[in-house]
Amino acid sequence: MNQNFDPRENYIKTKDAAGYVPRAKATQKTYDEIGFMSGLEVHQQLKTKEKLFCHCPAGIYNKPNVFDAEVIRHMRPTLSELGEYDGTALMEFKTRKNIVYRLKNETTCTYEVDDTPPFPVNREALNIAIEISLLSKLNIVGEVHITRKQYLDGSIPTGFQRTAIIGVEGEIPLKNKKIRLIQLSLEEDSCREVSDIGHTRIYRTDRLGMPLIETVTYPEMVNPDEVKEACDYIRFLNRSTGKVRTGIGAGRQDVNVSCRGGVRVEIKGVAHTRWIPELTHNECFRQWSLLMLRDKLINEIPDHKDWKITHAQLDYYDFNFSYQPLKDNKDRKNRIIAINLPGFNGALSHFTQPGKMFANELIERLKVIACLEVPNLTHTEEFEPVINAKDWQQIRTILKADSRDAQLVIWGPDDDMKTALETIEERCKMAFAGIPNETRKSFENGTTIFERVLPGADRMYPDTDSAPIPLEDSLIKELGSNLPQEIVDRYNIMKEWGIPEDTYTYIFKKNLFPLIEKIVDELGYDPAFVGKLFGHKLKFVEGHSKPTAEFSYKIIYGLLKFISDNGLTPEVAWLMLPHVYEHPKLDFESVLISIKFKKVAKEQLFGSVPFLKSKFAEIQHTEKVGNEKDWIMGQLRKMAIGNVSLTELAASL
Repeated sequence: MNQNFDPRENYIKTKDAAGYVPRAKATQKTYDEIGFMSGLEVHQQLKTKEKLFCHCPAGIYNKPNVFDAEVIRHMRPTLSELGEYDGTALMEFKTRKNIVYRLKNETTCTYEVDDTPPFPVNREALNIAIEISLLSKLNIVGEVHITRKQYLDGSIPTGFQRTAIIGVEGEIPLKNKKIRLIQLSLEEDSCREVSDIGHTRIYRTDRLGMPLIETVTYPEMVNPDEVKEACDYIRFLNRSTGKVRTGIGAGRQDVNVSCRGGVRVEIKGVAHTRWIPELTHNECFRQWSLLMLRDKLINEIPDHKDWKITHAQLDYYDFNFSYQPLKDNKDRKNRIIAINLPGFNGALSHFTQPGKMFANELIERLKVIACLEVPNLTHTEEFEPVINAKDWQQIRTILKADSRDAQLVIWGPDDDMKTALETIEERCKMAFAGIPNETRKSFENGTTIFERVLPGADRMYPDTDSAPIPLEDSLIKELGSNLPQEIVDRYNIMKEWGIPEDTYTYIFKKNLFPLIEKIVDELGYDPAFVGKLFGHKLKFVEGHSKPTAEFSYKIIYGLLKFISDNGLTPEVAWLMLPHVYEHPKLDFESVLISIKFKKVAKEQLFGSVPFLKSKFAEIQHTEKVGNEKDWIMGQLRKMAIGNVSLTELAASL
């Protein structure tokens, strides 16, 4: 081991060399320098009664351990028509996974387990997809062709997803630019993962086959905030129809990111749009840093085309391992192998993401491909070594390593070691090329981990079980005749109304604009008041309370109508709303009692002002302007709410 080498110092040095800065400090110049480029694939479940290619009910979910039967499958690669294997298929085959599907009779039929051909496509779902395509300014295809898209991770029992392009070449408006859309597709949803441990991956099939749309943009976003803005717009547009599902998992997005000189990397299944800026920021810098590592390795290892690892099996009894995972591995009688990476000194601690280095790229692939649960590896560039210097020196001697090399120690079952060694050598060789095409899993802290190899473009092929569906102009015209307002138009209307902009995301997310508009038009309430009632008060209440029964936003229309019909002032809604939300079945008269509201005549309120003024004169300590008014408002506020406008009361003082 190079005694003068400091892994922590190397990590900081490579991080600085990559120009990494926290997202809060990044500017457009930062992203221009590394060539930030991103596109989106936004998925949204449709609110239909049945699934897309069968008559099973959609939207009924089961708990992980509630099922009637299990089906076990093993995915195997097959040759394409050109006599080639798909890279993703080969990777999944290496994992030797047992794919377990948990079936519930209520939500699953023989179609889901690939024992029955598909039924004709769900027309309700097709019509919704056409409507959303029209809203997205997409050109509707003349004929719908069902194709198969390969999915070899086991998330779909057939090994492929049936999908169809509905619209092509559209656009959405952002604040400062327009983003072009490539297409919108209608497809069936995949299974929900229960667990993935070792060689067993378990799925639930309740979500499988539910209708889903996928909106794909061109890679025209040039900074992380634009990516989030575009994603929000697409999701708000989908929700504006009132025909899509909401809630956890109903909307998901894959984010494609690249840097200058890099390749497309897909961040899969981002659950919340608020994660997008940090994820795309870090992914672009991860790629930029990997390109720097590539240049370093090529410069220091001229004969890299012939590069390969060497390894040796270690005997536990020759070393003084105190690291618990190694001791546990010994007890299980598993193997431990030392690996030499020629010329890789300084590569393992090379910065990739905040808190992560190149060694993590190896750890993640060992988990996914070789099925070695983490921790599965230690190395010579750990910040806090778990193997002592004497043992590392002995390992280096066994491997015949020199100071330019780096070493790893891996452990696990004998059956997994061949795949583990192949995986490490393959990923290290990829470092000479720069950035692997891959799919990565996202985390809330803005980092990602390897999930699988990115499928090739030839993963789609025709579905011979489904006939083409011609789309008549009359159908498209009919569906386009009753579309909701565009999101940008709603945005401009709310701006004219004076509704605070910090409420817009919540209002669009919950598709509350039509309800707000109805309240304003039919009940005559001030738009700004209604917008704040929803976007500030209701949002707060939802985050801090739980309803005792199902709550519908339409109840608020009834609440405001009750207030208006009974001659109460709007402010009382702020007091009543928390009780209405928590107890949706409670009548409004009872809510007034629960907040201890008392009807007081305006004359009585105003009549008490002279007395309060004389009282204040007795107790005041300073002559500061406004103190008297503030004190009187404080005394009358509780009694005034619902009886007299607070603005009117304040103006009279």
